[in-house]
Amino acid sequence: MDNPRSKHAQAFPAVIKDLPEADIGVNGIRAWILQGQQHQLIFFEMEPTAIVPEHSHNYAQWGMVVEGKMKLTINGKTRLCEKGDDYLIPAQAKHKATFPSRARVIDFFSEKTRYRAKPAT
Repeated sequence: MDNPRSKHAQAFPAVIKDLPEADIGVNGIRAWILQGQQHQLIFFEMEPTAIVPEHSHNYAQWGMVVEGKMKLTINGKTRLCEKGDDYLIPAQAKHKATFPSRARVIDFFSEKTRYRAKPAT
């Protein structure tokens, strides 16, 4: 029986991509929503061209890099996050991100309406 090696995966599997796709509105980013009653878990795929512009929100955000690299700036301090690194963005913190390589990231938002699903086509 084949045992796929996830460390070489370039995309999330169908079990994730079967979730509702998020309406992101940023070029080079796709994402899928796992919706909770009070929270969201978002599975992001970023191309190296993707830029998350500086913004903030009234709730905390925790995330982890699953694959690739992300330059994350929180309140003016930049760090390179690589596979296995996690981060916490406090409520009200200004933050932005760029991606030196293709990346997969999982983010937990302590807000149930951070993202909405794309309209059905």
